[in-house]
Amino acid sequence: MLGNTLAASLIWGINTIFLLDAGLSNFEAFAANAAFTAGMVLFEIPTGIVADTVGRRASYLLGTVTLAVSTLFYVGLWQVHGPFWLWLAASVLIGLGFTFFSGAVEAWLVDALTSTGFQGSLDSVFGRGQIVSGAGMLVGSVAGGWIAQHSSVGVPYLLRAGVLVLMFGFAAVVMRDLGFTPERHGSTGQEMARLARQTIDLGWKVPPIRWLMVQALVTGGVGLYAFYALQPYLLELYGDPHAYQIAGLVAAAVALAQMVGGMAAGQVRRIARRRTSALMAISAIAAAAMVAIGSVDSFGAVLALTGLWGLTFAAFTPVRQSYLNGLIPSKQRATLLSADSLMSSAGGVWAQPALGRVADVRGYAASYLVSAAISAVAVPLIALSRRANAPADSYESTGASSVDRS
Repeated sequence: MLGNTLAASLIWGINTIFLLDAGLSNFEAFAANAAFTAGMVLFEIPTGIVADTVGRRASYLLGTVTLAVSTLFYVGLWQVHGPFWLWLAASVLIGLGFTFFSGAVEAWLVDALTSTGFQGSLDSVFGRGQIVSGAGMLVGSVAGGWIAQHSSVGVPYLLRAGVLVLMFGFAAVVMRDLGFTPERHGSTGQEMARLARQTIDLGWKVPPIRWLMVQALVTGGVGLYAFYALQPYLLELYGDPHAYQIAGLVAAAVALAQMVGGMAAGQVRRIARRRTSALMAISAIAAAAMVAIGSVDSFGAVLALTGLWGLTFAAFTPVRQSYLNGLIPSKQRATLLSADSLMSSAGGVWAQPALGRVADVRGYAASYLVSAAISAVAVPLIALSRRANAPADSYESTGASSVDRS
């Protein structure tokens, strides 16, 4: 997680600026981001099948290679100010790279913990992951902004590809599939059809999982937009469009919040009796933070509110991960987690260009008010998931649980 997040976050603080510097408009920049999430939609299930039939380690290794190559493609397009359609194609390939990670790595972790007899809380484990990721994001985002300021916005992308190559070598040596034996029951087409049916039967047809997936579809893209739009928005408030180190502060603020949220993940159970209670409260606070971001006209205030918003995201993620993992069976864990990630990516396909268009027409502040309204929809959707009273909703449950699948 440290290596992955460090590689990714080297460009997180400057990604939107990088795209605008290549000659794209706000709409085109966020359409390119939407193409990235569209790539995740297209490839989530196929790569989830790779993880469930070939192995989670194999999926991770393929992800590092794919992401390194597609990142270099991005740099080439930036150098020549490539046409918009090639930016879309490159973004889809980056999405493919990330789908090899999504679902597979989380499934690898949970199954390995089960295999080694782990009896603790998954919330705490995922919370520790948030701390490690936050540390990687803090270092990567600050370094990426500083490097871009003193060289060019393309150099952090080259460093990202280099870190991914190192992670390939590291995982090839130390990563092993524990507690999981790959199963294959036919040709690739038959396997896709079988696992697609299982995704419907064990995922969509299970009420608490279904409503979590709908929540991901509706609100999943808002967080991506809110994070990446903060880069040019803060530079606009700061008054210097070339202060790339300032843009890196966005990711740094979110990284610090992620570390704090990870530390607090194991303590949430002392405040809320049920995971859905915590998720609804956190969602409401996140929406309120975005209203404030869109309502104030101060660089310092928006930066502080960014930290608050990042804290809600950091607190939300491990609770939701634990809840969802407690609802799904081990054999199909990677595929179902990928299906959930697919829904979130699908949310990014529609939300990012739509909100980018709002920013072009009405400004960044207005786009955050719209983002807040969309985010608030998470509360009633999580409430619908809560109605199933699944055992995984209780903090007494840490592993996969049986639920009412009617």
